[in-house]
Amino acid sequence: MTDSEQPDDDSMREVVERSRSGAPAVGEAVRDRFSSDEVFQRIIAAADEEVTSGSRELFFSGLAAGLAITITFMLYASLTAATDSNPILSVLLYPLGFIYIIIGGYQLYTENTLPPVALTLERLASLPTLLRHWTIVLAGNFTGGAIGAAVLSYGGVFTGDTVEAARYISEGGFGVEFVPLFFKAAMAGLIVAGVVWVGFASTDSFTRLAVVYLAFLAIPLGNLFHVVVSFTEVLYLFFQHNIPLYGAEISLYSGIVGFVIPVLLGNTIGGVVLVTLVNYFQTSEERLEEARFEGVSRRLTVPEWVFGRAAGRSYVPILDATEATLFAGEGYRVMVPITNPRTDGPIVELAARLASSHEDGVVHIVHVVQAPERMSLSSGDAGRRIADVSAEGMANLRSTATEYDVEVSTSTVISHRSFEEVFNMARRTRPDAVLMGWGDDQLWSAARAERPIDELTNQLPCDFLILNEHELDTSRILIPTSGGPDSDLSAEVAKVLSETAGAEVTLLHVVDGPENRQRGEVFLAGWAEEHGLGDAELVVDDGGDVETGICEAAADKTLVIIGATEKGLLSRLVSNSLHLDVIHDVDASVLLTERPSSRSLRERLFGSGRRATDMSGGVERDPEESEGTNVRSVEGGQLAVDDGNGDGDGDGPDTDGGSADDADAAVDDALDEREEAADSGHSPEDEQPHLDDTYVVDHDDADEEAAEEAADDDAAAERDDR
Repeated sequence: MTDSEQPDDDSMREVVERSRSGAPAVGEAVRDRFSSDEVFQRIIAAADEEVTSGSRELFFSGLAAGLAITITFMLYASLTAATDSNPILSVLLYPLGFIYIIIGGYQLYTENTLPPVALTLERLASLPTLLRHWTIVLAGNFTGGAIGAAVLSYGGVFTGDTVEAARYISEGGFGVEFVPLFFKAAMAGLIVAGVVWVGFASTDSFTRLAVVYLAFLAIPLGNLFHVVVSFTEVLYLFFQHNIPLYGAEISLYSGIVGFVIPVLLGNTIGGVVLVTLVNYFQTSEERLEEARFEGVSRRLTVPEWVFGRAAGRSYVPILDATEATLFAGEGYRVMVPITNPRTDGPIVELAARLASSHEDGVVHIVHVVQAPERMSLSSGDAGRRIADVSAEGMANLRSTATEYDVEVSTSTVISHRSFEEVFNMARRTRPDAVLMGWGDDQLWSAARAERPIDELTNQLPCDFLILNEHELDTSRILIPTSGGPDSDLSAEVAKVLSETAGAEVTLLHVVDGPENRQRGEVFLAGWAEEHGLGDAELVVDDGGDVETGICEAAADKTLVIIGATEKGLLSRLVSNSLHLDVIHDVDASVLLTERPSSRSLRERLFGSGRRATDMSGGVERDPEESEGTNVRSVEGGQLAVDDGNGDGDGDGPDTDGGSADDADAAVDDALDEREEAADSGHSPEDEQPHLDDTYVVDHDDADEEAAEEAADDDAAAERDDR
């Protein structure tokens, strides 16, 4: 985060040298070398990301690592056969599978003896959380190894001498006694955990690659054992050579109990004791001070550490110091992501009404500018110029919000993403609610919020309100409801609009058949009283068709507020998997509401798609009507913004001048300058790729000036009244 004024050298250096997690991106004492404390901070930040990942993400990442290990076994056996078991030549490609894992960022159990353990030693994660993490990753590794062994056995990958070479390699560990097997595995665990530490200490990819290759080459050269490789070898013998389940010297039982388990114990002890503990105690007591917020205790208590499941996000910083100061101690805050400051006034006005109903209400307007992938955001002043133009364009929006006596803050986010950045900002700044527009002129109307499978596990960071507005009028509101947390949110919004704008509220409940009308009337009357809407008009529709009932009841209404189903309205809206014909069938504006909820994976996969008291499986929209817009494309070296009106000029609604948004023009200028620099051979290098995806600016000075002007206007009005 930066100020609207040009930052000084020290603050700019702090921005460049710190990642979002607070961990160092560049060494301090020596610019190209990290101290042990700095390495530890980087490991803690990475461990936080890993430990707080969902079970699905961890398992499939572990699965990918297990499959990569198959490559190591395959090449080891193939080269052993091809080189007539030459002790050097046969192992030259052994590290390739591990290189895949390290560079690909997959989860390998032996690597996880360092980062999660370091997090646990700092009492930032509990012991049960560590064991959960290990179990899921190891299960994924073994599953991937089993699949790979089956493919090598039944897929005809090994032929001729390679089959016998693979058998010879796989049987090598069965004859080793427990004690030497354990210590051989401990040495392998030391090597792998050491690779992780050195990897975080490395400042370039070549060094990291060289360390990984040489370190993992030491495992076969030293006749050491790695648990996932060993498990894959045992399964290969079982599939290919039909070793018995038990009762023989070489059997599946003896392979697991007498071979794999001792290797597992050795790898774990070697990684934890010989590397993690030693490296932990070589760091100073101040190893994490720079990553903590002053006065905030993040460590778990001893009971929490031993028995609890709390970990990660609540204890490891995800905000930098500027963000923590900026958003600390604020009242009820509504974040409003916008894409066009000229046309998003109604959304800001609605947000201001919602915030004004709370003491110390705050409206945080975030202008999201999507930059093309080829535009660098970490070098040059392109981001600053775009942000300056954006700040000027939001002047009218500040005035709109301040009319409702709420505090206003504005920010500009320049990113290669659009909708994803809305989620990122919400998670970093922690608002109470996010209110955003949805329509053909919005960037995210065509964007995916996430990969399709993510909607099974997505957790919203706060309340979300999605407005599809047609000349927004809040005078006559319709709320279809049969209960549930999302309907509660709809009621809260309607109550605010009733109190601040004199809106007339109508509640709708749909039942199946006339015989259920009385029950529906009792429910609706009780629900209205419970949510402070006792004066609302109550309508019970006994037709049984929810969508038809909504359309009929909305005939004379100006705003329809609809809650989400259990399937998750927001993620399905973004992925075009929510079919919501109501948006197009009614003339009124539609406000979609979703409140964060916690659901199990089973409920997401096999649930009916409704909350316990939800009125339907969800209303549907025509997917052909919801394709959104082609928000940005680079054609002929120019940035085009398709506003969906068919003219292809990208100028959006015909407003004064009819030109494209000024921020988009600034993007064009930045691209032109970058191309000219590239043509002249002076293209800026991207020295911080991890910082190149987003450029965020808070317009503090402009916000303060707007607030002072509003205060002066109020004072002048009071003098005139007197």
